[in-house]
Amino acid sequence: MSLTLDSYRLLGRSGLRVSPLALGTATFGTEFGWGAEKDEARTLFDTYVGRGGNFVDTANTYTGGSAERWLGEFTRDNREGLVLATKYTTLRRPGDPNSTGSHRKSLFASVETSLRRLGTDYLDLLHLHVWDFTTPVEEVLRGLDDLVRQGKVLYVAMSNAPAWEVSRMQAIADLRGWSPLVGLQVEYNLLNRAAERDLIPMARAVGLGVTPYSPLAGGLLTGKYSRADLTAADTGEGTRRSFNAGLGLVNERNLAIADVVREVAAELGHTPAQVALAWTLGNPDVVAPIIGARTPEQLEGNLGALEVDLTAAHLARLDEASAIDLGFPHDLLASDHIRTVMRGDLKIESRR
Repeated sequence: MSLTLDSYRLLGRSGLRVSPLALGTATFGTEFGWGAEKDEARTLFDTYVGRGGNFVDTANTYTGGSAERWLGEFTRDNREGLVLATKYTTLRRPGDPNSTGSHRKSLFASVETSLRRLGTDYLDLLHLHVWDFTTPVEEVLRGLDDLVRQGKVLYVAMSNAPAWEVSRMQAIADLRGWSPLVGLQVEYNLLNRAAERDLIPMARAVGLGVTPYSPLAGGLLTGKYSRADLTAADTGEGTRRSFNAGLGLVNERNLAIADVVREVAAELGHTPAQVALAWTLGNPDVVAPIIGARTPEQLEGNLGALEVDLTAAHLARLDEASAIDLGFPHDLLASDHIRTVMRGDLKIESRR
């Protein structure tokens, strides 16, 4: 069944309506060595919003602040009709130890900076971007709640944090009457399904809407990589291809999965990128994958994922090719031995 960008979904345990694909803006600017110039970024934004999209994701340090500044200009005439999400915790000013981290000083200074850049007096959604392992969870939660009470932030969410910390935070927020978390950003794609071990089940249990980033695994699932990239020399030119190679993402396992994606795409008459996005989009725990693009053609291609219908057979092939071990205790609990000693011949019907 085909979707459209104006087939809105609720974000977690909130009443906030968001599009099924979010527009990522890490490509708004060329400071990272790739990305779109300002006019091209404006075209990307206008294309997305023109198709009914309302969910735009950014961060305080994307492209050195260019992404937020440009969004401030692009959203000036339609601010209320959009859901703007940004993040805090990454280093804003090298040399200043308090311009990074999850603590209250970093939080308030970062939010004020984001508000100025975006030209708005409130953020629809604020994520803690990266867990810092030093700030007490109560300090984070109380700071977020204070911002909500001040009207500077409407909803709060998490990204890149251990599942047990996030679930503990949600329990504390509920017990103390502080603003609950409503969203969870995780890396999730056919090459990296690690979030299925604990993060995604946790999100389901505590009411967090999952918004995966890097659903195309940095471009490895677009069909543009081949075995030749396994031995290609690093040019050191700051391209996305050299960046992926430096991270070790270009390997035999990942290319084999990409081959299956390419095969399924050929059978369906779609692009590999559209199939990979459709697989992520079809997960019932996923609210909105975050799509990034450098050119309008890439964006139009990614939006075509909304029209892909994966059959059960195609899903099974993709799942088999990309399967991971869930690890302890999940593998143990799913084993025939444990089922036998726990239930014997008992039959239990689950309606969940």
